[in-house]
Amino acid sequence: MELKTLKHNDNIISKVLPGSIAEEMEIEKGDVLLKINGRPVKDIIDYLFMITDDFLEVEVRKPDGEIWLLEIDKDFDEELGLEFRHPIMDHARNCKNKCVFCFIDQLPEGMRDTLYFKDDDSRLSFLQGNFVTLTNVSEEELQRMVDYNISPINVSIHTTNPELRVKMLGNKNAGEVYNRLKLLGEHRVEMNGQIVLCPGFNDGPELDRTLKDLHDLPGGLNSIAIVPIGLTKFRNGLANVSGYDKELATAVIEQVEKWQTYFLEKRGTRFAFLSDEFYVLAGLERPHFDAYEGFVQIENGVGLMTKLEYEVYDAMDEVNTNASGKRVVSIATGTSAFEFIEDLATKVMDKYSQCQVHVNRIVNRFFGESITVAGLLTGGDLVEQLKGKDLGDVLLIPKSMFKSGELVFLDDMTLEELEKALNVTVVPIEVSGQAFLSNILGIEEA
Repeated sequence: MELKTLKHNDNIISKVLPGSIAEEMEIEKGDVLLKINGRPVKDIIDYLFMITDDFLEVEVRKPDGEIWLLEIDKDFDEELGLEFRHPIMDHARNCKNKCVFCFIDQLPEGMRDTLYFKDDDSRLSFLQGNFVTLTNVSEEELQRMVDYNISPINVSIHTTNPELRVKMLGNKNAGEVYNRLKLLGEHRVEMNGQIVLCPGFNDGPELDRTLKDLHDLPGGLNSIAIVPIGLTKFRNGLANVSGYDKELATAVIEQVEKWQTYFLEKRGTRFAFLSDEFYVLAGLERPHFDAYEGFVQIENGVGLMTKLEYEVYDAMDEVNTNASGKRVVSIATGTSAFEFIEDLATKVMDKYSQCQVHVNRIVNRFFGESITVAGLLTGGDLVEQLKGKDLGDVLLIPKSMFKSGELVFLDDMTLEELEKALNVTVVPIEVSGQAFLSNILGIEEA
């Protein structure tokens, strides 16, 4: 069920795992979880903390209305084996901000409804890694995060200047973020932060202020990702914000690398990490593998290219040169990664000469050419720019082009429709070195 369409918080069970305690107790799909140990289950956080006891009284309602009270003896922290129709049981917290950089506000009309839903829910941050602003959360909910020690959570910070944050997020409550981060940090709630950098807003001296403030924050904040604003062509009526070019990106890199040197000396970690986009825009070499310190912010595109490069080299060391027969493969990617992917493909062809790899640069005409990442390409752009080309035996695309869990592009084109339009087998692949090499060679992943 989509987050947006949930109208009530019935804890409807969608799956009972085979061999689980729940299956043994004859709990079934369609049953409703009511209470645990006499307490109503408000949401998934309540559920996860309530089931840690070794003795439970679980109350469920069957589809015919009958109430069952089940007594369960189990090991401490042993799970019941239940999944729910909605990932957090309760309705998701809607974001009331009007951020100057919000990507959802830059979508065109006529797309599927769920793409326009903006969540700002700490529970989704804990469960799925979503970023929250801590602006649309009540004091009661904030205290609940402390009481349950909901960790880790990802926080969209952007600036610690209260007045500037109110302006950037378009919410009068946005200026309280530092105090809220401080409260969570003092109670050892682990956090990772994000800064969407907007020229003329929170860069330059404001970025210096933010990084210093976050460095001084007590406990809890593990890392900061700094990413550039993404601007679509659908910004009519929105704030006047410019993007990053080579000169501005170079300045940001120089600024942040000075801070990284300082943080490494004071904290033993670089703490603040730049997304790959800055280095692509600046035309500068990316940091070395170890500089990403385990790639803690890879979901923000921080070190994604470096990690993939090393993984491809490692995979090539494990696979001998005649592992594949003659094969012609095409790859489609966005403009920011094109040269990088083309270079990797060349290195693969140098070792596996029986393979030909053609890398295609796809310009984002749907959202606008300033959107350069592969994950925001649409099926329509792929068809328009690849139709009529000889794509060989297979076309490889990153799985990030699809909606999570479904083979549907942002413009609602399906994988099947793409294959039919291009008359080629299309294989979505994970962003990993083994997947990259194995799918080029047409062999099983090791």
